[in-house]
Amino acid sequence: MIELGGDAWRSVVDGAPDGVVLCDATASDCPVAYVNPAFLQLTGYSASALIGNNLRMLQGMDRQQESRQRMKDALARGEPCRVLIRNYRLDGTLFWNEVQLQPLRDSGGRITHWIGYCRDAGGRLKSQDRNAPGIPAWQREDRLTGLYSRSYFEELLRRDWQLAQRDSHCIGLVLFDIDELGAYNEKFERTGGDACIRRVARVIGASYRRGGDLVGHWEGGTFVVLVQGEAAERAAEYARVVTQRARDLLIHHPRAGHERYVTVSAGVASLVPPRELPLEALINASRTALKRAKQQGRNSVVTAEAADFQ
Repeated sequence: MIELGGDAWRSVVDGAPDGVVLCDATASDCPVAYVNPAFLQLTGYSASALIGNNLRMLQGMDRQQESRQRMKDALARGEPCRVLIRNYRLDGTLFWNEVQLQPLRDSGGRITHWIGYCRDAGGRLKSQDRNAPGIPAWQREDRLTGLYSRSYFEELLRRDWQLAQRDSHCIGLVLFDIDELGAYNEKFERTGGDACIRRVARVIGASYRRGGDLVGHWEGGTFVVLVQGEAAERAAEYARVVTQRARDLLIHHPRAGHERYVTVSAGVASLVPPRELPLEALINASRTALKRAKQQGRNSVVTAEAADFQ
């Protein structure tokens, strides 16, 4: 059995670059007994918030994951395992946690603790994306905005849609569109319109920094955002924050009527996708919601209804 008070053991584990967590297998619900500093940095939680609780808290509401079930099966069998699982930091940020679990046994062979070695796999996954076959690297960035190009975004969207169907987790698509961009272009010509698009693109791109977020330039004054997990469930709420940030740029629009400034409207569609549902249903639902937002007037956010996915 491991001795938590051992100074030598603590100094080695406390200095480890990867997250280390120890859970008590003898107590009900297998609560956390120890976490090292690297694990606290990885998750954003304090030791007091983690110790005594089950680590399922890191999955939030995103519980329907195949890797989570594999972990549960390994625990039930008393066998080691390695999984890649979606976890959420204290601030709600999604990260991919590569976890290796090992049982610790006493002299009688009884499992007393589970030790987990954890690391953020986001960098490795991004590296795989960069090296993956498909669209050449020089075509992945939109030249006007610096965001993902539409073709590359669609490639990533297709991949993540299939993962969401496999793992049964929530995925959301948000279409943002600059209101009355045509009238703005008529006044300031194409050069002025492009400058407006770039400024709005920077605001939208800077607003989505979670591990699972993707932001692309769809066409003209339209931008597309993919969000997942808990962020997808709150997609409409956060889209309103983003539209306000665009309004707060205070880009003067001489033909905007009482609004006076450039505004953005958004259409939001999110769901846990059934395996038989095509990706086009998500895109069309988001487009339909955006169309309704435009019909309601400037600076509006509308969420797709269930019928919009048909």
